[in-house]
Amino acid sequence: MPFKEFKGKQRLRQLEKRKGGYYYLEIVSSIVDQLRKKRATRLVCTLESEVRYRCGLNHLGNGNFFVIVASRHLEKIGKSLGDEVTYEFMEDPDQLGVEVPEVLVAYLAQDEDSKKIYEGLTDGKKRSLIYAILKISDFDNKVRQITSFLAEQKSKNR
Repeated sequence: MPFKEFKGKQRLRQLEKRKGGYYYLEIVSSIVDQLRKKRATRLVCTLESEVRYRCGLNHLGNGNFFVIVASRHLEKIGKSLGDEVTYEFMEDPDQLGVEVPEVLVAYLAQDEDSKKIYEGLTDGKKRSLIYAILKISDFDNKVRQITSFLAEQKSKNR
């Protein structure tokens, strides 16, 4: 039976610099095996009952997995490398793991071909497009980014 949430405490660790140097919390494979989508599951992580964020699973290399903990989250809870952190992981009810920007929703509602291309993308590709849009402040540039991204995906799938 899939778990709804998993709670615990562990010491905050850091990957080697050559592997990115990220701070992380480990999730053992037996927990990941209980998830509905296994390692493709998106999670909501809560640290010290204060910081809540969406995240994905990454391979640790020893059969287990990890979630990245951003430095800004550590600052907010006053923790650093080696400190014990109380955490809670739960399956993200929205497996995309991010909110779809209004500009993308409106664009897809107006263009059926683009909507079909978007719906055919993996969740990871959808997130890539969304993150790219979120970095842009100008509305027209957001639309250009959407158009170009979807055109590129369409040409790859021919």
